[in-house]
Amino acid sequence: MAVVSMRQMMEAGVHFGHQTQRRNPTMQRFIFGERNGIHIIDLEQTLTRIESAYAFVRQLASGGGVVLFVGTKKQAQDPIKNFAERSGMPYINERWLGGMLTNFGTISKRVSKMIELERLSGSPEWAQIPKKEALLMSRELIKLQRNLSGIRNMVRLPDAVFVLDTATEHLAVTEANKLGIPVVAVVDTNVNPNLVQYPIPGNDDAIRANELMTRVIAEAISEGRFIAEKAGGQVQNPATAVVDNAVFAADQARARAEAAIAQAERDAKLAGESN
Repeated sequence: MAVVSMRQMMEAGVHFGHQTQRRNPTMQRFIFGERNGIHIIDLEQTLTRIESAYAFVRQLASGGGVVLFVGTKKQAQDPIKNFAERSGMPYINERWLGGMLTNFGTISKRVSKMIELERLSGSPEWAQIPKKEALLMSRELIKLQRNLSGIRNMVRLPDAVFVLDTATEHLAVTEANKLGIPVVAVVDTNVNPNLVQYPIPGNDDAIRANELMTRVIAEAISEGRFIAEKAGGQVQNPATAVVDNAVFAADQARARAEAAIAQAERDAKLAGESN
């Protein structure tokens, strides 16, 4: 049984490409034809490619692998967040920060800082912080949460990356390729599919098309876990499980120590002012 039907893809508008003048020559093999100045994608090839991507992601998930969902443009933000959370996987749907993969250690420290600020904001210590400083810390926390909340529990590099719109997310694709991390992506008629290991020809500008493609990947993850459970394996949810990771724990401890030093400096400053 096919993971998605031709009718579903037609109804979601997966077959609509970009205007003909925006065609990337490397996508020609996936183009069926042209209608009113718009390229039409060959859905037969889309069906074949999505089956291959589904099988790859299912196999990955059956072994406890992590798939990072990426899509930051408006039409992709909600599907990426909703289906990543539903499948218990990390995601980026606001902004890709350079080095999220290639400089993962630094990004992990920023995640640790976000977690520490969240802890601090919910503790009695927050009331002791001067208003101006508390305001600056609140703004920093909001910024960190906006960009990093989706990967707060991703304690290691992902085993694969799923991308909506490789043109917008070119940094993510470049970093994944540099590290040898497989990329599964929806490729529209204006991009180069050769940069992706598992290209899925399709419309990456329509919300319904993005929802359909992202749902299929999420279902592959769910099926992979089900297969592992039936086989007797104990597969943890890699994005939400509590992982004993020494590096991550050390980063959190360092962030707490820095916060404690900052608090001591504030206390000393307040004591000096009172004298």
